[in-house]
Amino acid sequence: RVKDLDFDYSQIVVRDGKGQKDRRVMLPKSAVPALRSQIEVVRKIHQNDLANGYGEVYLPEALSRKYRGANRDFVWQWLFPSKVISTDPRSGIERRHHLSEDSLQRAVKKALVKSEINKRRSCHTLPHSFATHLLENAYDIRPGQDLLGHKNVSPTLFYTHVL
Repeated sequence: RVKDLDFDYSQIVVRDGKGQKDRRVMLPKSAVPALRSQIEVVRKIHQNDLANGYGEVYLPEALSRKYRGANRDFVWQWLFPSKVISTDPRSGIERRHHLSEDSLQRAVKKALVKSEINKRRSCHTLPHSFATHLLENAYDIRPGQDLLGHKNVSPTLFYTHVL
């Protein structure tokens, strides 16, 4: 969601990741201009959706109760929204959903092919490569754990097997 980007602290909140956990990962400065541009694209889509009687995103029930009307607020909009409005099967409400996981996987694979990275091509390739490079460059594992958003060191230690 738009609100999950923290430009002040150069972080991204990744929600419901592996193990259904939220984590914070670093936001590279090189990605900031493209993300700011994407936010403006989302703002225009959201304004258009509101003008056409839409503009509401899905929020878990507990959040909907706690923050009434938040589902129409810009900050709760998906950072990468679907191109079309569709009916939410849970509620029957017509709304714009986020891009599907398949769309994201295809985009990552396409970028990896274009960059001529000859590894298994998936979203997991990115943190795996990042961790491997940290360890290859003798970076201390504890700060590496924080950079990867791991709450404890054991998932980070997994990457040591590749060296």
